[in-house]
Amino acid sequence: MGIAEYAVRHRVVSWLFAVALLVGGVVSFFQLGQLEDPEFTLKTALVNTEYPGASALEVEEEVTLPVEKEIQSLPYVDYVTSISSAGLSQITVEMKPIYREKELKQIWDELRRKTHDIQARLPPGVGEIQVLDDFGDVYGILLALTGDGYSYRDLQDYADILTRELVLVEGVGRVQVAGQRQEQVFLELSRSRMSNLGISPERIFSLLDTQNAINPAGRVRVDDEHLRIAPDGAFTSVESLGDLLISEPGAEQLVYLSDVADIKRGYQEVPDHLYRHGGKPALTLGISFAPQVNVVDVGERVRQRLEELSYRQPAGMDLSTVYDQPAEVDESVGSFLWNLAQAVMIVIGVLLLFMGLRSGVLMGGILLLTILGTFIVMAVMGIELQRISLGALIIALGMLVDNAIVITEGILVGIKRGLSKVAAAAEIVRQTAWPLLGATVIAITAFAPIGLSSDASGEFTNSLFWVLLVSLMLSWIVAITLTPFFADMLFTGNRTAKTHGEDVGEDPYKGRFFRLYRGLLQRSIHHRVLTLLFMVLLLVAAVAGFGLVKQSFFPPSNTPIFLVDYWLPQGSDIRATQDGVQQLEETLLETDHVTSVTSTIGQGAQRFMLPYFPERRYPSYAQLIVEVDERDNINGVISKLQERLGESHPSAFTKMKRLMIGPTANATIEARLSGPDPEVLRGLAVKVEEIMHRDPGLEGIRHDWREREKVIKPRFEQAQARRTGVSREDLEQALAMNFSGVDVGLYRDGADLLPIIARPPDTERLGANNLDQVQVWSPVLEDYIAIRQLVSGFDTELEDGLIMRRDRKRTLTVQAEPAVLGGETGDQVLRRIRPEIEALALPRGYELSWGGEYELTKDAQTAVFASVPMGYLFMFIITILLFDSLRQPLVIWATVPLAIIGVTIGLLVFNAPFSFMALLGFLSLSGMLVKNGIVLVEQIKLEMNEGNAALDAVIHASVTRVRPVCMTAVTTILGMVPLLFDAFFKSMAAVIMFGLGFATVLTLIVVPVLYTLAYRIRPDGKTA
Repeated sequence: MGIAEYAVRHRVVSWLFAVALLVGGVVSFFQLGQLEDPEFTLKTALVNTEYPGASALEVEEEVTLPVEKEIQSLPYVDYVTSISSAGLSQITVEMKPIYREKELKQIWDELRRKTHDIQARLPPGVGEIQVLDDFGDVYGILLALTGDGYSYRDLQDYADILTRELVLVEGVGRVQVAGQRQEQVFLELSRSRMSNLGISPERIFSLLDTQNAINPAGRVRVDDEHLRIAPDGAFTSVESLGDLLISEPGAEQLVYLSDVADIKRGYQEVPDHLYRHGGKPALTLGISFAPQVNVVDVGERVRQRLEELSYRQPAGMDLSTVYDQPAEVDESVGSFLWNLAQAVMIVIGVLLLFMGLRSGVLMGGILLLTILGTFIVMAVMGIELQRISLGALIIALGMLVDNAIVITEGILVGIKRGLSKVAAAAEIVRQTAWPLLGATVIAITAFAPIGLSSDASGEFTNSLFWVLLVSLMLSWIVAITLTPFFADMLFTGNRTAKTHGEDVGEDPYKGRFFRLYRGLLQRSIHHRVLTLLFMVLLLVAAVAGFGLVKQSFFPPSNTPIFLVDYWLPQGSDIRATQDGVQQLEETLLETDHVTSVTSTIGQGAQRFMLPYFPERRYPSYAQLIVEVDERDNINGVISKLQERLGESHPSAFTKMKRLMIGPTANATIEARLSGPDPEVLRGLAVKVEEIMHRDPGLEGIRHDWREREKVIKPRFEQAQARRTGVSREDLEQALAMNFSGVDVGLYRDGADLLPIIARPPDTERLGANNLDQVQVWSPVLEDYIAIRQLVSGFDTELEDGLIMRRDRKRTLTVQAEPAVLGGETGDQVLRRIRPEIEALALPRGYELSWGGEYELTKDAQTAVFASVPMGYLFMFIITILLFDSLRQPLVIWATVPLAIIGVTIGLLVFNAPFSFMALLGFLSLSGMLVKNGIVLVEQIKLEMNEGNAALDAVIHASVTRVRPVCMTAVTTILGMVPLLFDAFFKSMAAVIMFGLGFATVLTLIVVPVLYTLAYRIRPDGKTA
């Protein structure tokens, strides 16, 4: 008893299988997690080290270089980049793409051990090395907390309450507050009063350090108790600092700290990082999600908890949403589910129209059961509902009914030939089960490069392969089991009539459509040389036309948000950056269609979506997150903003960019110049920028070393200084105290530790114009002396404020963007400027390389194509095993290159770029083409084995397969229509729709023609 007969005769088992798919699929669907985009692991860690007082060059040579060297000894490292700036080393470590989340946990531990080992070998004054391996955390809900009249302390207090409560919400992984201002205690020491009283700064600093320190005072036994001894005297308030006795021991006059200093509490004068929202200072709360959760449900729980906590929100404080991933996911998944429903309805409609009511209902039911069964396996494998997995289902729709169409068609033909329903089902399943399995495996294998790619892009699209694998294999199982079962129930015909088919029944291929196709095929075979010559000419034209197709990596996101990068000249104060951003905010908030503006100043924002890459720490940098009412209005807002920026912010460099889908680079076009001498690198950068500026399609041209910074250098006279007992360190401390203030201790305020900053009062604080009025304490003279006795003058010089390195080489990167409103892709512009830039003469020891979107595309394609040869070899071997022949597989595979004709036409018609997703579409198209070819050639083989004449076998087999092949193509093509309106899948949809449409012609015309040539079947029916 065959599989089909078993399924028909054991009705309880078949019903159980169908109900299990139906009920299990519905239940699994509601249990699946939901995401906007699939998760992919960011293999990046940041290693930050502070070196206060050091120049960028000193940081590079004394900190960055040895730490980089130690890090690169790890075998897991792909590449290392670094930024050395005054007082700070920022190293970015990128691990090899083959590692995933589980391996990275161990790798980060090894990275920490490596950096800990080198800490002791770094110069004195270098801070502790910080390894930040949570750089890839995504805060899918980003909230902004503002309040008129409230201090940062007030905002922080309420943010702490929200943090404590929200982290307990089921499904929330982490809550992080950002944008806090560091509170400090300012000790404003009067030089004149200290000089009059003979008090040195060092004595005050030493007393502050010891007075508030906590040290063990021991324990004492009293009877049966063991009591802790805790001396009193620690500062209980900021005001109590003034009661510190600072006069020398035994002095007649008691001097208190309040006698020489004004003490007050405030915020760090020069902040590191600031947020603004809606034109007001803000704190942000980033909420990340636990793994494997439905973010829509978690978002609803978070909103509910916030509503419950609203009674604790102080009047006048506002909690606004900057980005709401659950809402985006809900809309995105809902839209994709609607696209899926549309595609299913289109496919079922086509089936009903061309296959009849009963056949259409049968295959529509089989399609739904296959999709529901796929949901079951997705739940088991932990694959969420997201852009890629749902897109995979839509892509697979036509192929899911392919097997069922072949089986149903065979049953209908068998019934018309006079067979019983059971016999017809058994015969068609026996004839086609293994060829269909082989064809299905080949179709799956065509997507294998996606599943096997180790690149971030491959990881991002990985679920496409697994969903297709599950759904297509399930479609084959359902086709050979449930399709015969339901056909026996739905189709009319005798259950017990003939069990083997003499051709005594009605000819099923006498319709007009079949007659037209038969006539076209006969003419093509008769003129087969002209037919093939015409195809070759079309192929040549398509290859030439492919040069007109735009190239890109991933498209912009559908989210109605764009970003504005704002840079003041290097060396600008963060407060100046804040002032400029405040003006820009006012401009934006007055612009039509803008709904909200959030600014992050000093560094990038918390990572609120996976492809977003936060910028590193720069005081001269800010970024504005601009939300508009509709995605289609983004270009209009950008156009208005560009008109105003040149007039209102002439000294600022600004760059507008869209949020992207999938992995992204810092800039679309990046020309990396590597070499030892900064002067030479800057000179080469000027030449590259000149070339870029001449191209009208580029904007946002800059390089990452930016402008040189001014630095004031006092000329220290050591001989004079020794006479007064003043060291270089004393001079540096005096200068720091007069201008920035020096950290001299900690004040404990409950759980908070506030730095104590010593500085002169406002009336004594100096500016850059009166540097020569600085007073330095002399321990020998026990008095203040003028700085002019220690330095011979002040020089103002320029120095590199930023030194970038890549893989331990100094690397300056010239960056540019295609015009946001220009319509050209980065690839189109790069093709124009690349030859001229690469023609530049580079000195020995210097090299040029390309980064940006070019590098991402190259790496992604390399990772995908690394497994393509093995995949195609495996597919070819399967075809050989199916036919036990070499010529038949060669006939099928000879048609694969011709699919380029339809691909080129589709991309040009829709003006769609050949993106990474289009590449995946082309790979999958080859699998579909081979699958159809296998079904046709297997039928030819079957006809010839039955003793039919060679030419008649070719023509009759083609006619019998014309409806299944056409139906598969039509259902797949029309099922892809909803994806044409999604920016992410548009290119893939165009490739598959037009490629498959043309591939159908290849299968039905070219394969038979090639077959007659391969087996020397003459057009008159004779065999040569």
